[in-house]
Amino acid sequence: MSECELLNRIGEVQFICVELNLYLDTHPEDQDARNDYIAYSRLLEGLIREYEAEYEPLLGFGHSPTDKGCWVCSKWPWEKN
Repeated sequence: MSECELLNRIGEVQFICVELNLYLDTHPEDQDARNDYIAYSRLLEGLIREYEAEYEPLLGFGHSPTDKGCWVCSKWPWEKN
């Protein structure tokens, strides 16, 4: 997957996680939705790990253990080609 494709996929899965989280706020007994939330959350973690290992950290806070350097040293979005 290219960097752009991977970022798009991360955005899609993040959207699914947010929507499932909102749904679970009002339907906490829905075990199927909870299982989907857990599965998509794990998928999201893997996609983020994959992106950060290949490119750079996605967040400017917290710990991001990559060999690509810290976010301060990364290219800004307008510097990327």
